[in-house]
Amino acid sequence: MPGIDRRLIQHFEWPLVGLALALALVGVVNLISAAPGVSDGVPPTAVRQLSWIGLGLVALLVTLLPDYRTLERVAVPVLVVCVVLLAAVLAFGPVVHGSQRWIVMGPVRFQPSELAKLGIVLFLARLLRRHMNPGGIGLAELAVPVLVIGVPIGLTLSEPDLGTALVQGLVAASFLVFARIQIRALAGLGLAGLAAVVGAWSFYLHDYQKERVFTFLDPERDPLGSAYHAIQSQIAIGSGGWLGKGYLRGPQSQLDFLPEQQTDFVFSVLAEEWGFLGGAVVLALYLALFVRGLMIARSSRDLFGTYLAVGVVALLFWPCAINLAMVLGMVPVVGVPLPLLSYGGSSLVTAFAGIGLLANVSMRRYFF
Repeated sequence: MPGIDRRLIQHFEWPLVGLALALALVGVVNLISAAPGVSDGVPPTAVRQLSWIGLGLVALLVTLLPDYRTLERVAVPVLVVCVVLLAAVLAFGPVVHGSQRWIVMGPVRFQPSELAKLGIVLFLARLLRRHMNPGGIGLAELAVPVLVIGVPIGLTLSEPDLGTALVQGLVAASFLVFARIQIRALAGLGLAGLAAVVGAWSFYLHDYQKERVFTFLDPERDPLGSAYHAIQSQIAIGSGGWLGKGYLRGPQSQLDFLPEQQTDFVFSVLAEEWGFLGGAVVLALYLALFVRGLMIARSSRDLFGTYLAVGVVALLFWPCAINLAMVLGMVPVVGVPLPLLSYGGSSLVTAFAGIGLLANVSMRRYFF
């Protein structure tokens, strides 16, 4: 195969890609059931999801084929492009349900905030690889990267997209676990984080977003309004029992009681129809994916590869954790899709691009 190193084929990361594809295909099957009113045939949402899986595999190849070490040189330009796209969304993006989150080009629309997650991962992996300090990283050294990362997070929050901004912040914070940070620097970051939360609550969050927090603390506050999503989700999951109601037989989803069941609450549909057992199988697939990613990070031959793999695992883990906690009523509803399962092209393609980066780090450990 000209142009492609045969060692890539020999050491192809089949377990990782197989797990991602398995989850994506489970998502397609689940989306067929999550389209109430479709009695025969495959609903358009599932067809589009299949096409996005195909596009995601193309993105996987794009991030897999070049040596990941060359990406270190383009990390800053990629983040700059992400910031420009986020600014373009606020300037020219269409307003849908009170939010500006998409760039539309003919029949294609995408969310730059999803791409910004990868930009943040590349930037921080490059930064930490180049600025390792034996005595630990101090607050002065963290000031500039915190301000830089704050730009895409702030733009995402202004769309407003609280869920994605939260994921971006958690992905960035995940690097602190693996970097040597001085105690004073951690304390300073904690205070800065607290100030950011207060500032976001005072100046960025809309009334409906604040109401979701109040409703989480007191679900009976508005059971037919802001608490409706969480209550219906818990009913669906609880009614599934051990083995579920059966495929295409979930009352909450089929009778359209469950809101946003193709995106934010897709796991509720799965749990209602396949029960605890089906949900446990899906969670086991996610766990295997995360563990495989951390194994790749551990076996990387260089620090940039390690940080890159850790960042991608965080990029997949945090939306998964937030979504599952959200549908179970453990955190307020913030609108975070479940990676690889929820309906949506931007999230799906970004996830597959991340899988490509992980496979890239894994396969090239045999090259040097």
